[in-house]
Amino acid sequence: MKIAFVGKGGSGKTTLSSLFIRHLTAAGAPVVAIDADINQHLGPALGLDDAQTTALPAMGQRLTLIKEYLRGSNPRIASTATMIKTTPPGEGSRLVRVREPNPVYDACARPVELDGGAVRLMVTGSFTDADLGVACYHSKTGAVELYLNHLVDGPDEYVVVDMTAGSDSFASGMFTRFDITFLVAEPTRKGVSVYRQYKEYAQDFGVVLKVVGNKVQGQDDIDFLRAEVGDDLLVTVGHSDWVRAMEKGRPPRFELLEDANNRALRTLRVAADATYDLRDWERYTRQMVHFHLKNAHSWGNERTGADLAAQIDPGFVLNEGVATPV
Repeated sequence: MKIAFVGKGGSGKTTLSSLFIRHLTAAGAPVVAIDADINQHLGPALGLDDAQTTALPAMGQRLTLIKEYLRGSNPRIASTATMIKTTPPGEGSRLVRVREPNPVYDACARPVELDGGAVRLMVTGSFTDADLGVACYHSKTGAVELYLNHLVDGPDEYVVVDMTAGSDSFASGMFTRFDITFLVAEPTRKGVSVYRQYKEYAQDFGVVLKVVGNKVQGQDDIDFLRAEVGDDLLVTVGHSDWVRAMEKGRPPRFELLEDANNRALRTLRVAADATYDLRDWERYTRQMVHFHLKNAHSWGNERTGADLAAQIDPGFVLNEGVATPV
């Protein structure tokens, strides 16, 4: 299952995504965790210190390797130089799976030990001084989009992505790459403003969107969120002493997380698992093609000097039965 956590800056999306990752890992599920926010906070939320976080390999700096592996023997892709972030897979492309070893994971993923198991963590990489004036953060997140476009995942496998803050993810097609999107919202007008943007943008793409109310202090907060987001409100989360200790760098054992918050995390997993039966691989592939053509026409063709529409394999549909060439 592919799961995104989104929300405005400061809403607590990284904290909640890290708790959900811990919850899945404690249950024995295989998990790939991705920090797709250039403000790299997921590693520390999973218990890494500053040195460990700094040492994480950035996907954005290994983009050529990622492209070369995913390109495989696809005859429609002339070179890695003509692959852009939206390039879809086709016959001959290499696909990636959650449980397997592959060169992308070798180069970009690092195991993070958590209570009850370990998670593969990948990060886009932070925005550095060298990027100022010459690059935008989409040059970092493009590696994540390519990975998701070539990912074949099944039930009881999880890829959890901590997304960029606000509605910035709509600058690409990455927002359509998920089985479910959890929007973390505080019970304030600003807190629900991102929800309204997301709801409006996503409504034409079949995005499953559920709101997680965070920093809720009482029934009045719940009533406010319900009035603002209606049935999209899935669950609410309040104060947590466990989270406060974690933010100080001294997390207790995960089994000591408050019962109410454990129940909230179980609710998230049930909602995510329920979307598996809603999967439509043909629509998923059509959306890949849609955003690839959009990016090709707006900037990709000019930048690469190639007709990127030719990369589309009209007979290819990404699904769990597609074999990956060696």
